[in-house]
Amino acid sequence: MGFAVTEKIRDAIDLVPKKVWTPALDADGGIREGGDVAELTGLLDLSSWPTGMRVIVRRERPHPGAQLSLFEERDGWRYQAFVTNTTTGQLAFLEARHRAHARVEDRIRHAKDSGLGRFPSREFEINRVWLMLVQIAADLTAWTRLLALTGDAKSLAACEPKALRYRFLHVPARLTHSARRRRLRIPESWPWAAAIVAVFANIAAIPQPA
Repeated sequence: MGFAVTEKIRDAIDLVPKKVWTPALDADGGIREGGDVAELTGLLDLSSWPTGMRVIVRRERPHPGAQLSLFEERDGWRYQAFVTNTTTGQLAFLEARHRAHARVEDRIRHAKDSGLGRFPSREFEINRVWLMLVQIAADLTAWTRLLALTGDAKSLAACEPKALRYRFLHVPARLTHSARRRRLRIPESWPWAAAIVAVFANIAAIPQPA
């Protein structure tokens, strides 16, 4: 799980020798350019924490315009820490596993923004159906992001649920039929019209199951 970068963590980072930092890994197991990991466990007093807890920190070069703390502006690195009780495995693997888990947390957050955060009734059955619908919506949204919000539609991929509803799901459009074909007519003035067209093109390009 994530761990706050407090003053004690910053002091421990300052004590890490340059040769201790090792390259981070990406999701495919390759070297993550501009990222390194190191363990801080031996540099911290963790006596009040559960036995076996380890603190691992990742540093990476920030993207242009990123907000950095005064500590990070000093050396130009952005730091993120997490804790684990896993005793085996290379640091780079443990960090990559943790980073992948962050996607799960994103899905939960998106589901909360799509109805999971508030049930509509005191009746169990009504809430059960509500939860089922929220899960279906979250599943469809996740698959749409993976399969359709790519290429020319990539500008929609990073949208939070509220922005995605406004830009894509609630777009003012008309579905018409002509010459045995369906046409989706989107106002040319809509800022994300080209991205929406690309979404439907990506979906249409998905091969039919055998």
